[in-house]
Amino acid sequence: MNRTPYYENCRLCPRRCQINRTDSSTAGTGFCRESDQLRVGYIGPHFGEEPPISGKNGSGTVFLSGCSLKCSFCQNYQISHEGLGRHMRLEELLSRLVNMIELQHVHNINFVTPDHFFPHINHLVRMLRNKGHDLPVVFNTSGYQSLEMLRPARDCTDIYLPDFKYSDLTLAANLSKCREYPNVALDAITEMVRQKGFLDVFQTHDKLAGKGVLVRHMILPGYVENSINALSSLFIEFGKGLPVSLMSQYHPVQKHDNENLNRKIRKQEFYRVYTHAQELGFDHLFVQFPEKEPDYRSQASPYLPDFKQAEPFG
Repeated sequence: MNRTPYYENCRLCPRRCQINRTDSSTAGTGFCRESDQLRVGYIGPHFGEEPPISGKNGSGTVFLSGCSLKCSFCQNYQISHEGLGRHMRLEELLSRLVNMIELQHVHNINFVTPDHFFPHINHLVRMLRNKGHDLPVVFNTSGYQSLEMLRPARDCTDIYLPDFKYSDLTLAANLSKCREYPNVALDAITEMVRQKGFLDVFQTHDKLAGKGVLVRHMILPGYVENSINALSSLFIEFGKGLPVSLMSQYHPVQKHDNENLNRKIRKQEFYRVYTHAQELGFDHLFVQFPEKEPDYRSQASPYLPDFKQAEPFG
């Protein structure tokens, strides 16, 4: 794949900025704020994914700098908003991935927010496979994906882990500047399911996933109805067989004008959403239960990475 045309008139995400990311005078002015030079925030085994993804040895994760969605509450705020990360040549990244595979025996290669660097990632996966490494490749995404990008991604992706963040259009506009998020994300997830089906572990009964789609939803404090309606939308669109991961890990990262977002979720909020998921009848539900009553003064969540540290997840 010739990467240059994709970056000269960038339409890799649904915002379709059409910025020339190869030109130093315009690079960095699109929504993701990235040029055509690959930037990486962190590489390493990650144990915080769902069990069929993390397994025993971890998921070989590459956190890419920048983001095409940039939620105001992003748990990876340092790399999505603040631009933390460094430029990295594909050959160096390839070497790091091979080391993770051969020395740390990770179970898959997991690209977090890969859309705005898709041409690089596509090339990198081909380089890995040419070296004989055929581990499953995971696209860990916001759900805000372009079908124009997803269709060619089919050949270099085995597992999709999309979020479905919003059913509420106003909330999507206020927190992620994309009122159209619900429809765009449902279309994207439909394409992902069409390509790969549902996560395969429920048919194969293996401990580790090799293919398929698992949809994630993080409950936002104060917005239970958004979560309830999001789960209902997923059930209506995809049925009870869709694997869903319900997350309670929200932790305030930046000070918000909206006071709801300056706290963690309350147990009663979580259990309203969890009860609704059970009542809908999803067959395959991963659940991240709140560990304790939220405390505004408590230290950061163990799920909240600090990318300024050598080991962001401690």
